[in-house]
Amino acid sequence: MSDDVTGELNRLRDSIDNMDAALVHLLAERFKITQQVGVLKAEHGLPPADPAREARQIARLRALALEAKLDPEFAEKFLNFVVAEVVRHHQSIAERA
Repeated sequence: MSDDVTGELNRLRDSIDNMDAALVHLLAERFKITQQVGVLKAEHGLPPADPAREARQIARLRALALEAKLDPEFAEKFLNFVVAEVVRHHQSIAERA
């Protein structure tokens, strides 16, 4: 592999690493907020899951994915994974309340 190719590959990989770090930080911030939602729900006897909200979020995320030229199926799977974890956290919070 030439030095030019190696240099370009390293540059691209550095960009990927930076994006991965940003994603982790964004997810951490998102989960901090959803923890607050879980506490609020538990304090007021609300259910951990909100299927209507989740359906709206999936539709919104799919539309955003299309605009961004990202596979909407992938975006939906990703959101479903995140939401499942959030609901699990909310159930745990409710059990402790």
